[in-house]
Amino acid sequence: MSQASGSYHHGDLRTACLRAARDLLEEDGSAALSLRAVARRAGVSTGAPYRHYADREALLSAVAAEGYRELTEQLASVHPSPATPDELADVAVAYVRFALRHPALFRVMFAEPCDPANEERANATAAIKEYVRGIARAAFPHGDPEALSTMVWALVHGLAFLHLDGKLDASTPEVVAEHVRTTAHALFTATGAPQAAPAQLGHAAD
Repeated sequence: MSQASGSYHHGDLRTACLRAARDLLEEDGSAALSLRAVARRAGVSTGAPYRHYADREALLSAVAAEGYRELTEQLASVHPSPATPDELADVAVAYVRFALRHPALFRVMFAEPCDPANEERANATAAIKEYVRGIARAAFPHGDPEALSTMVWALVHGLAFLHLDGKLDASTPEVVAEHVRTTAHALFTATGAPQAAPAQLGHAAD
């Protein structure tokens, strides 16, 4: 996969480094991720990644930002503004499935130290937070949206890590989906999320 270090134009180097970092994550997890390893994988000089990333934390922040954007896009593609228990459950399933499809990336997004001042990561994080706040406002119109968005995110995020860490059965996508939907429905109905009209019922396509 190597290329001569001079083969990348300035605008392509950052993309090449991110792609190399994602490949390394998928293969070996974050322990194998370093700027030197990324340079080798991308086929550039060992100093080239430093043109865009001051250190490993900066690289992890960029990878995490990409992950946040992809996660937000996937959740919004399931439903842009979920409000009913069925719609909320579908979004919860999509969140957990993202974690199970991209376990190393998901851990970088939430468990690895990153640069707190990284603007790209902060903006990507803010986008998913706003999406979750929108869920809380729609599903619980008379509640505190900030507190309720934290509750919703904590539930779904906890389910993702419990499946990732083998505390819950993740043997098949169907098992995961059923467990997540059942759990989400239990919370959302107990806390008074509005029910769908009959014509609205149904799950998003798996």
